Order: sequence, then structure tokens, then C-alpha cells
Amino acid sequence: MIEVSPYYHPVGKEIDVFEQTYKNKIPLLLKGPTGTGKSRFIEFMAHKLNKKLITISCHEETSSTDLIGRFIIKGAETVWLDGPLTKAVKEGAIIYLDEIAEARPDVIVAIHSLTDHRRELFIDKLGETVKAHEDFMLVASFNPGYQRGFKELKPSTRQRFVAISFNYPDAKIETEILVNETNIDLNEATKLVKIGNKIRNLTELGLAETVSTRLLIDAAKLIHTGLSKRLAVKVAVVEPLTDDIEVVQALTDLCNLMI
Repeated sequence: MIEVSPYYHPVGKEIDVFEQTYKNKIPLLLKGPTGTGKSRFIEFMAHKLNKKLITISCHEETSSTDLIGRFIIKGAETVWLDGPLTKAVKEGAIIYLDEIAEARPDVIVAIHSLTDHRRELFIDKLGETVKAHEDFMLVASFNPGYQRGFKELKPSTRQRFVAISFNYPDAKIETEILVNETNIDLNEATKLVKIGNKIRNLTELGLAETVSTRLLIDAAKLIHTGLSKRLAVKVAVVEPLTDDIEVVQALTDLCNLMI
């Protein structure tokens, strides 16, 4: 059975940049808001290059031990279990550290020797150093707008990566994405994209995050399978954005007018 490639619509030269970065064995950093296609892009590129992809969704409890590995009790003995980063290094996989700035500082320390000319991983608990497989690639992402200076990557870390900025695609491309992802009618997809762009421009609402392409896809799926348009937009676009009752009502009224 032939595996179908994940759908991805390029918005610039990101495919060329990825391919050349991979060829030159340089780590890659994807910057941009949530739901702008960073994860889908990595899935698409891994499929295009026919490489195994290991994705780690980082959070405040993600430690170097989680990535590198640990000793576990198996029967009457203690055995070492490789973590996902160690597996990727040994097997030559692409590892994607999503929202890397959220992880604990020791994660950044652990990947330093993988992000320069050494391309090696030190496993402290084993006292071993593992040279990265020829095909190994490290990709990370973070959302500069969301962090708001609270958890930024240090310049010394950022400068170890080639970086690509992701943002919301223009209206034509975003409409094509909705149609391809959900088979929704072109006219309805166009309306959803207009709603998304309208809310994105309402900066005075002070939303922590704005409407992602992912939210619009969710709304399109619900509409395509039979949920009423207004309800689909409310539950898939408006409600995930805020818990402020007045803002929810204002956005709902706005969307109802536009849909």
C-alpha cells in the first residue's frame, strides 16, 4: 500500500530551504504562530525525503532525560531504554521538537553538541557519546509572539539554526488549503477565510492567539459534514480563542454577519 503524501501548499521557498538545509546537515528552526502549518510542513518534507519522523511536543516538564533515555526495571534487572532523540540520532531520523522554548533548560544543553560541527549526543548516564547518523536532522519550532519574552530562545541557541518564519497564508492560498483539506464548497471556504482575516485584524481585542488556519479547517470540516455554518464557526473558531464572555459574543455577532 502506497502511503499518501500529507497535503501541504508552499507559501514561499520553504521546501528549497529545507532540502538544502538537510543536505548540508544544518539544524532548522521554524518560527511562527500556532496553526500556520509548521508541523504539517515537517510531515510533508519527511514524506518527500522518505525519512522517518519523530515528533516531540515540548512542554514545561519536558526534560533531557525524556529525550535521551533512562534506566528502567525489567524483571530482575535494570536496562537502558533509548529516548526518542537518541533513537533519531542512531537511526538517522528527522526529529521535530515542537515548541522547544517550552522545554526545560537542560533540553537546550543536551542538543548543543548536535547543533554544531560535532553532530554528536552525549549520554551522561551511560558515559557515552553517540555520533549522529548521516541522515539525522534536528528541526525545532517555537512561537515568538506567544512567548512574549517569557520563554525566548537565547541568541546563542538561535544562531545554531537556519530559521524560517511561518505566518498565515494569503487569502487565495488559505482558501485552497481549506478546500483541499475538507472538500468544502469554494464559496464557503472563501467566507471562512474572510472571517479569519477579519478577526486577525482586530488587534484591540488583545487575544493571546488569533485565528489559525487549523481552526478554519476544523470549522470547514464541521460545515462539510452537516453542522450549521454559524454554529460551526462559533464552536471551532470563536470559542477556542477566548473565555471572555463579552468578546465571545462580539466575535459571534461579527461572524454571524459574515457567514
